[in-house]
Amino acid sequence: MSGQGAQDADEHRDWWAQLYDPHAADTGRARARDTLDERYRSVSRTLTGPPATAPGPGPAAAGAPPGPEAATAPVPALPPGVLPPAAPDAPGEWVPDTVVESARFGSAVLHAVSVRGAAGRQAGRPRTDALLAARFGAEEDGLLLVAVAAGGRSGPDGHRAARAACHAVGEAVGRSSARLARDLREDRTSALQPGLHRLTDRAFGRLRAQAAALGLEPERHTVDLRCLLLPADPHCRTRVFFGAGAGGAFRRSGDGWQDIEPVSTPVSPLPDGPAGRDPAAGAAAARDGFAPAEPTAEAAAAPFHFRSRAAEPGGVLLLCGPGVAEPLRAEPALAERLAARWTGADGGPPGPAAYLDGLLCAVEGHSGDRTAVTVWES
Repeated sequence: MSGQGAQDADEHRDWWAQLYDPHAADTGRARARDTLDERYRSVSRTLTGPPATAPGPGPAAAGAPPGPEAATAPVPALPPGVLPPAAPDAPGEWVPDTVVESARFGSAVLHAVSVRGAAGRQAGRPRTDALLAARFGAEEDGLLLVAVAAGGRSGPDGHRAARAACHAVGEAVGRSSARLARDLREDRTSALQPGLHRLTDRAFGRLRAQAAALGLEPERHTVDLRCLLLPADPHCRTRVFFGAGAGGAFRRSGDGWQDIEPVSTPVSPLPDGPAGRDPAAGAAAARDGFAPAEPTAEAAAAPFHFRSRAAEPGGVLLLCGPGVAEPLRAEPALAERLAARWTGADGGPPGPAAYLDGLLCAVEGHSGDRTAVTVWES
């Protein structure tokens, strides 16, 4: 880049910094209030022209302040919803309507979104999907876990079950991240599959223990879980999907998506302890103040999903909860629309706002929460 280009770039950054500096002097002649909102609206009009209609309320993307991308690619407006009721004794359990996460990790770029569905927004129910993106370790032992848990089957406490499942899986993967990273580098799927199977069983065992403490049937405090493991080592191209229950995994194929749903295997009875109780799950439940609970026949029959896949240069992988997987399989038009909207100008990933925009498309007959994680390989 020329020296003049570098100077222009520095001036551009300084201009934006001054724009959002609340202590900057007002250089205009108008006597109108000089607020942050007024400055942002002025820049938006300069870059894009006046809006055709007044902007409506919409979700905030990860709490980021408006920037140049927000001016040129605004997030579409959502109809006003009803706030879920807050518990007086637990105000910290507030669940945001929308969560957006974006990151570069190893040789991949990742966007993740979890958004409350139209049905929950209208009824004032909290988002029952949970999303976790957690980085463990460093350098070649670095590992990224992305977990999507859908608690829609668990009634009014579904949001608690979904967050508990993500917490349990994240805690277990974090404790074993170095070993998991080594297994990924060496492509040791024979070791990964049973290890992740036990890890998933323990997470669901904790949910069953919580259900017993709450006086609920286990099927009223459970989730659909999908997870993805990505290694930080750019030379390791192994990607692993695992979980239990409904959801989906897809890869970009032309103008649509190929279903690569992980292969499922029945859960075998656990030999440790009486009646197949997993002692690790019992210890975790006891640590959290819950009594161990025996798995029901339905829980024991839930299949475990596992799939290892080699990343392809320029490939795109999608991990999602049932709120995205079901309409994606049933509506080819949605698959084409997401493929188009989730492609940036250079053929790579779009910006976070454009990614969120794709998930906000209404699909008749599908009004539940939507959670998706997409990985673009370099």
